Amino acid sequence: MTHLSGLSWQDMAAALQRAGFHLDRQRGSHLVFVQSGSNRTVVVPRHSELKPGTVRAILREAGLSREDVGR
Repeated sequence: MTHLSGLSWQDMAAALQRAGFHLDRQRGSHLVFVQSGSNRTVVVPRHSELKPGTVRAILREAGLSREDVGR
């Protein structure tokens, strides 16, 4: 099982892109990803290290599991 602490926004963005999301827009330090063919929208803050609760919330919104974020 992948540990959720220590993930950067780059790791999360890469995992979302592998899952079919693409960068739609950016507002300040927040990246907005959307998934083609669905209504899923996920916001990723550009922080050097994402907190575990933030990672869990992003994964839940994206419909991904912890294993999908593997580096």
